[in-house]
Amino acid sequence: MIRRLLDMLYFGAGVLAALFLLAIFAMMLLLPIGRETGFNIPSGDDFTGWALVAMSFLGLAHTFKRGEMIRVTLLLERLHGAKRRIAELFALSVGIAFLAYFTWQCVILAHDSWRFNDMSTGVVSVPLWIPQFGMVLGLALLLIAMIDELVIVLRGGRPTYEPEPAKTAEELVERVAQGGGV
Repeated sequence: MIRRLLDMLYFGAGVLAALFLLAIFAMMLLLPIGRETGFNIPSGDDFTGWALVAMSFLGLAHTFKRGEMIRVTLLLERLHGAKRRIAELFALSVGIAFLAYFTWQCVILAHDSWRFNDMSTGVVSVPLWIPQFGMVLGLALLLIAMIDELVIVLRGGRPTYEPEPAKTAEELVERVAQGGGV
């Protein structure tokens, strides 16, 4: 049950990221057309930038869990068995430590923006904690996803972000042709 809930959480964050991508697309179409036709979208550039931040951070957990995040595996792919598991646990632990600190600092930033009533300086004045919340939520979800992976590896499982080894030569060729991992 928890596995389904977590997977739905990661998928939901991915859907939210996609919706913000569509909002960016709409704004990028409307802003130049509006300039040509005299229709102004107040603070349109600000809203587009905030949507970009929300899209980027909300998509992190979903991307990580699907194995589509860029990872440098030069060392890990040469290790096997217990050595690989230990290296994977070390990498996840260090990543979690850095990400926990970064997430905490972003929470403090958003909380201070709320506490001091920081407002944007554009034509439309928006409380800054609102666009910062997308960043905080995305980082928190990525932190949860990384802890989830740490638990999976601690239990002896294969990380979900790591693709299954190719079973046939044709499957390997297809993965490489699509730009995926081996």
